[in-house]
Amino acid sequence: MPPGKYGMQEEWEKEGDQGIVMDFLLPTGIFLKFPVSRHDTIKSIKKMVWKNARSEALFSALGDPDAYVFTCINQTAEREELEEESRRISDVRPFMCVLRLVAREGDRVEKLTNTQISLLIGKGLHEFEAQKNHEVNEFRTKMRTFCEVKAQERQALPWQQWMEYSFPCDLEPCSSPPVCGSVKSKNTKKIFINVKFEACDESFMLQQDPQDLPVALMRSALKKKATVFRSVRQEPEDYTLQVNGSWEFIYGNHPMCQFKYIFSCLRNGQNPHLTMVHHSTISKYQEEQGRMCSQVFKSRSLSRPPPLPLKKNTSSLWSINEPFYIHLLQGSRVNADEGMKLVVQAGLFHGSELLCKVVTSSEVTVSSEPLWDQKLEFDINVADLPRMSRLCFALYAVIEKAKKPRGTKKKNKKADCPIAWVNTMVFDYKDQLKTGEFLLSTWPSVPDDKGDLLNPMGTVEKNPNVDSAAGLLIRFSNIRPHPLYYPPLDKISDVERNGDAAIATKEEVISYFLILTRSRSGLLLFFEDEKELLWKLRTEVRDRYPESLSKLLLITKWNKREDVSFDSPQMVSLLRNWPDLPAIHALELLDYSFPDPAVRSFTIRCLRKLSDDELLQYLIQLVQVLKYESYLDCDLATFLLERALSNRRIGHFLFWHLRSEIHVASVSLRFGLILEAYCRGNIQHIKLLTKQNEALGKMKALSDFVKSGSQKMTVDDLKLCIRQESYLEALSDLLSPLNPSIILTEICADKCRFMDSKMKPLWLMYKNTCAQGDMVGIIFKNGDDLRQDMLTLQMIRLMENLWKKEGLDLRMIPYGCLSTGNKMGLIEVVKNSDTIANIQRNSSNSAATAAFNKDALLTWLKSKNPEDKLDQAIEEFTLSCAGYCVATYVLGIGDRHNDNIMIRETGQLFHIDFGHFLGNFKRKLGINRERVPFILTYDFVHVIQQGRTNNSEKFERFREYCERAYKILCRNGTLFVNLFAMMKAAGLPELTSFKDIQYLKDSLALGKSEEEALKNFKVKFNEALRESWKTKVNWMMHSLAKDNRP
Repeated sequence: MPPGKYGMQEEWEKEGDQGIVMDFLLPTGIFLKFPVSRHDTIKSIKKMVWKNARSEALFSALGDPDAYVFTCINQTAEREELEEESRRISDVRPFMCVLRLVAREGDRVEKLTNTQISLLIGKGLHEFEAQKNHEVNEFRTKMRTFCEVKAQERQALPWQQWMEYSFPCDLEPCSSPPVCGSVKSKNTKKIFINVKFEACDESFMLQQDPQDLPVALMRSALKKKATVFRSVRQEPEDYTLQVNGSWEFIYGNHPMCQFKYIFSCLRNGQNPHLTMVHHSTISKYQEEQGRMCSQVFKSRSLSRPPPLPLKKNTSSLWSINEPFYIHLLQGSRVNADEGMKLVVQAGLFHGSELLCKVVTSSEVTVSSEPLWDQKLEFDINVADLPRMSRLCFALYAVIEKAKKPRGTKKKNKKADCPIAWVNTMVFDYKDQLKTGEFLLSTWPSVPDDKGDLLNPMGTVEKNPNVDSAAGLLIRFSNIRPHPLYYPPLDKISDVERNGDAAIATKEEVISYFLILTRSRSGLLLFFEDEKELLWKLRTEVRDRYPESLSKLLLITKWNKREDVSFDSPQMVSLLRNWPDLPAIHALELLDYSFPDPAVRSFTIRCLRKLSDDELLQYLIQLVQVLKYESYLDCDLATFLLERALSNRRIGHFLFWHLRSEIHVASVSLRFGLILEAYCRGNIQHIKLLTKQNEALGKMKALSDFVKSGSQKMTVDDLKLCIRQESYLEALSDLLSPLNPSIILTEICADKCRFMDSKMKPLWLMYKNTCAQGDMVGIIFKNGDDLRQDMLTLQMIRLMENLWKKEGLDLRMIPYGCLSTGNKMGLIEVVKNSDTIANIQRNSSNSAATAAFNKDALLTWLKSKNPEDKLDQAIEEFTLSCAGYCVATYVLGIGDRHNDNIMIRETGQLFHIDFGHFLGNFKRKLGINRERVPFILTYDFVHVIQQGRTNNSEKFERFREYCERAYKILCRNGTLFVNLFAMMKAAGLPELTSFKDIQYLKDSLALGKSEEEALKNFKVKFNEALRESWKTKVNWMMHSLAKDNRP
């Protein structure tokens, strides 16, 4: 076939409502051909087929339409059954315009559910079955049973507890009502709340103390209703309060002012609008969802898989005192330059610890299928292999010795050209030592990687792109004629040998205290005598410094099972009696350096104490460290699924954090399986998430349309496209992926546009007639990786919570940001705000002088806040400016120009676009463009001082805010370091190793006293103020480059 474009891809990408002529193959042997609309659903097309078939032969043999299903060849060249008949043909996108009608086989409900899950998670479930992998099959069966049991338990809950799952309370970290800065009023004790009853247009304005519980407001509302309508009094316990136009509810034993919605209304001087909802309405939702679950569960056979057979004729691994070895047989699909030699390096690791010396193969001549057939023996006995031993390989090419240039250094012989790496576990998921041949599909090495060739931190999954990836064929030896199993945890002796845990001398105790103090500052390198002392006093560490567990684990010798000291069985025994750690310390143990199953089980035991709100704060990191797990079935995956199935808000964000990386080959299988399990345990959530997924698909199509137009696209072209029926339908009536409590009811095409920046982000506006307030706006970005922005905003949100817990509200705006796929995602629009650059440009006739106009910001604030509102706006500016000064300094946020800093009309300052952090500042011609610790310009100071140069009292108060905020963060420095360390697995360009986190340790002054830390911050504060003229010059250069005025 000659080269060219085949299939219907271009046809489906066209916009408009053009008809498409399609071919239909019927099971009776009849062939039909007629046009359909691109926007027709599969269901409506089926009706047309039946209508056209009436005039054809053998129509009577067809029977009921529901007995048949269409099949097609999809864009990935696979046969797909179109069970989901509500989809439009333009969304199905068959490869050719041919649909075949076949008789349905199997359970329709089960097949429909499978189709819906496949479409939602972006990965066909048939891919899991095609693996023919016992570990995959057992994990799917176990997790499906676990999740379906959880779903059935949830449906049996009383309505109040079901509410806690479906609509968890959205609360502030503290319960005190907000004080509006320096503006205090005697009337702030009571608030007016507008309350109406469902299915009733009549509403009441009730006065209530913000510290009252919701039940008090409901009692007042029912009393008012009984008085006005002379109705029978009802009990407040039979009702709940819903925020108008939202899926947010106010209930439970929390003061009303602690609910974020009420808190926001109080702070902004607005009246909350609530609806009284009777429990029968909630129960109706619950029953409806219960019916959906029941249909699916009934369609499944209740039979469970038979239990695993008992292990027979097995030997204890610990009785084999022979060296561990493997056979390196050959390679495949290896691509390297002629004249080089191919070498394989192999190392045994336990986490980040190398268990014995690295073994290197012989050099063989370059070919696509090099042959080694060589035994690689490791300097470790089989008995000493830890349970989580990981075998890491690196394939590389070296220049032949004779051809080396004269001046080449010897060390270049080691690795002139890294080619690929791959990891595999020594034991399988059933604890059995592997035997037999394994073909390992490798991952390409980074060409400019100057570090170690081996990559123990990398995945143990094989590269699924087997047709293009280099392969290594290895053989694990049959050491015994029967299987060898690692002894289970309960077989490890509980008797800890305490002979060496003698009573310490006074000098030893002092040394031990100094060692732990030094280690808490982040210095993890210990001398041998220090290791011996720590191990000697291990019970002392457990009883007095349990948070130092990670230090003890790092000095444990996992490769010396029967060593007198440091051995792993003693450590595991000690761990059983270790007190639970707070999450701030437990999170550290999820790093790849701590792979032992007992350690990870202990960590999850500690994390079970996290509240739902705390778990949400750390969810991004918990998803990332799933990448460090060695097997599919792990405590962390089960824990996350359990919590997601107990709180739909957690489930919502767990879904999107997993779904956004389904395209990453190394985690696609693991994340896909967890997503499938979640959907099985939450059938009713599939519909809501599918609606969001479809909307995102249309947003991407719009973005591609805007970016790839052959002629210059206009905003009117975008609006015209949005007004098409298929787009209006897909983009309306969905829950916001950024916040599942917000309903995006109706997209307003007239208010939508695309922005001028390189990736042409879409600016989409929604209105909700039932909700109070303005429109809701979201920005869709296609082409930018939003994960770094998402991480930075998570940290700012965490800082805000820590400050609020200490009674310091710095009026931060950690706006919503969510990565939803490969280089695409959503950002919340912060309404009524503008960039500093725009404010300065609009107040000046010249871009060159705009950045130096110190009155521009204050003048703008005065125009938006007349008379008595100005003081409050300046207070808001002062608080938020302090918060962002500290936050951007601690996180090392770079690229801070005046287009990346915005101000709301209320006075709140906030930063956007976090493309550089951890001190990775922009450079030009080798010169650092950003030479201040954080942005504090004199026009900011001018606003803080209310435009008066001698108003030092206001500025000193601003300085106090900064210092107090900084001290609070320093006290929580370990938490920030641990959270960033967990993100190493994400593969962000500016966060790949512990070296990248050193900036954070320095900025938070880890290991220093509070006085030393504060002294250092004061120096940075004065430097930022003194050098602010450099910022202004930088802003001027930016404004000249970006001046868009005609």
